[in-house]
Amino acid sequence: MTMTTRQMASKVPEVTIFFWIIKVLSTTVGESAADTLNADFGLGLTGTTLVMTAVLVLVAILQFRADRYVPWIYWLLVVLVSIVGTLITDILTDNLGVPLEVTTVVFVVALGATFAVWRAMEGTLSIRSITTTRREAFYWLVVLFTFALGTAAGDLVAEQFGLGYLATALIVGAIIAAIAALHYGVGLDGVLTFWLVYILTRPLGASLGDLLSQDRDAGGLGLGATATTALFTAVIVALVGYVTYTGVDRIALVDKVVGDEADALG
Repeated sequence: MTMTTRQMASKVPEVTIFFWIIKVLSTTVGESAADTLNADFGLGLTGTTLVMTAVLVLVAILQFRADRYVPWIYWLLVVLVSIVGTLITDILTDNLGVPLEVTTVVFVVALGATFAVWRAMEGTLSIRSITTTRREAFYWLVVLFTFALGTAAGDLVAEQFGLGYLATALIVGAIIAAIAALHYGVGLDGVLTFWLVYILTRPLGASLGDLLSQDRDAGGLGLGATATTALFTAVIVALVGYVTYTGVDRIALVDKVVGDEADALG
């Protein structure tokens, strides 16, 4: 069978400053929106989980059916995964009584196992390689586990260890800065750096969300979950609109070897 070379668009954005800003904002919305739907809208934890999981599935179908990175679909799915990841941890801890220490360890193991299988099957964990359905499936499974892990670890440090939301955010921020310094200073592997920071931005965003939304007597600023969700969602919409218009976060087309069958389809 003759092999041909074909260009295939990436399904994820380029890692720019806009990527990290929207990512942190998305994690904050994930934390506050889950609280809004659960408490303020009265859906309850189970009802919120069912509704948001259904919406997530619908948007995931749009994402997987797209043939390239579409900013509004991609970032909407990130926000929804953030919300559902938060809810998964909340159900385990609040409804089922699983200690945060246990959920944190479970999600660390699940995330590590997913990375290991992904690396063994695909040979790379680089997000620049997200050009096939299987790699994209691994990518989104990892994203889900990072959100669930970040929620559990963030709550463990902020609440159970008693450090508070601000201190937790500062600690996580300092760790992220140290990892970035290792990358730019001594050449820490870029793929490893990306995923470490990606994981850590979840507890960072969740802590910021709790800091803004929680009551003052609980260590927050008392803005409320609904107001926090609305504020950060508005900023996300504005930024996604900007990257859509400018195209600043689009990864250039990459060469991919495919068979005659795939080439005939295109």
